[in-house]
Amino acid sequence: MRPAEFVGCLQQLHFENAFNPYVDRCAVHDVEDAPLRRSQALLQMLLAASTIEIDALWIGRDLGHRGGRRTGLALTDDVHLPIHAARWKISIERATAGSFVAERTAAVIWSMLGLVRAPVFLWNVFPLHPHEPDAPFTNRSHNPQERAVGEALLGELVAMLRPRRLVAIGNDAAKAAARLTGITEVIQVRHPSYGGQREFIAQVQCLYDVRINRPQLSLLADD
Repeated sequence: MRPAEFVGCLQQLHFENAFNPYVDRCAVHDVEDAPLRRSQALLQMLLAASTIEIDALWIGRDLGHRGGRRTGLALTDDVHLPIHAARWKISIERATAGSFVAERTAAVIWSMLGLVRAPVFLWNVFPLHPHEPDAPFTNRSHNPQERAVGEALLGELVAMLRPRRLVAIGNDAAKAAARLTGITEVIQVRHPSYGGQREFIAQVQCLYDVRINRPQLSLLADD
């Protein structure tokens, strides 16, 4: 599957109580052509990634309401959108209006990713934003039906980008990545939420032989 086909498949997805950032427009936060902007951003990123050797696919669980719902990019909030674009040498038009919204998980992810020189592509098991009924600005875990579709797309993404390894962030991502065993190496790290920040940081430091400085560590300390 080629990048444009992959984005086209994402645009066809529809699930109850799940926001598809590539076709859905949030009436509260999005600019008029937000779905198009998010689709183009992802397409540009896939095209750039498909031309080089990818060290790893970092895999999270779902898009969050403060992050991927707004940007259309896994593990990336408004604050880190420009950094993400620069990493792939592309230009991205922001899809939301008003003040930048930060996501704590994205902050920890990017505190480490900013130290990693190797090409890393970010993705989620379920590529949409699942939320509670009648509560669009909440997060819920994807259900079995959503997971099955997400895992099929994950397999397509791995086949397209051919990363050297998968870095599964958290148990849900690890279970999905394990089903692709035999395609590439799978490494599980702790999810930085719910008290897992220090462990996640330590694992990534070891994995990539990088070190976060003490002031940064103090700012990212667990609550």
